[in-house]
Amino acid sequence: MTGEIDIDGVFLSSVLISAVIALVASFVLRRLLSWLGAYRLVWHPALFDTALFVILWAAVVTVPSPLKL
Repeated sequence: MTGEIDIDGVFLSSVLISAVIALVASFVLRRLLSWLGAYRLVWHPALFDTALFVILWAAVVTVPSPLKL
């Protein structure tokens, strides 16, 4: 995923867009895991959250987008 995405005349980096998508997914997944009580099993929650974000960001970048923005 390289280049820029044009949104109403504003060019945004595709890295920024993919990071925002991963961040939103991370927030949702963190809330779900917290609600389920999974954080009781996690030794270092901040490290776990960072690793979760990196994994989600890699997943967002590797999955091809059907949208041509």
